[in-house]
Amino acid sequence: MRESVGYWLDLAEYDFDTARAMLIAGKFFYVGFMCHQTIEKALKAVISSNLEEGDIPPKIHDLVKLAVRSDLFSIMSDDQKKFIDYLNPLNIEARYPENKTQLIELLTVEKCEAILSGTDEFLCWIKNQL
Repeated sequence: MRESVGYWLDLAEYDFDTARAMLIAGKFFYVGFMCHQTIEKALKAVISSNLEEGDIPPKIHDLVKLAVRSDLFSIMSDDQKKFIDYLNPLNIEARYPENKTQLIELLTVEKCEAILSGTDEFLCWIKNQL
């Protein structure tokens, strides 16, 4: 495995562990954000695998654009596409929380557990594509 691919996968795993820790700590606002970061970095690992050594993935955070750029979007299931559509705004909302109160109210324990489960499944699928 290329060093750059390993780098991005290590970051994805770290972010996923952080998402789980945020759930345990009751910091639901950050569970979605860290799950978004997990998938973003996993997709960047796939993109890195197709780049020249030393090149870096695009500095974007849109999961759909990254999935397209990684050439995975066309083989993703409809559920996977819906999942990244669901995760996408959690990145922006956590960074620029104009609607923080509403978002916190939506992110219940059950919702966060479902996000974690979906992220785990999707991360495993991405790794299998490598």
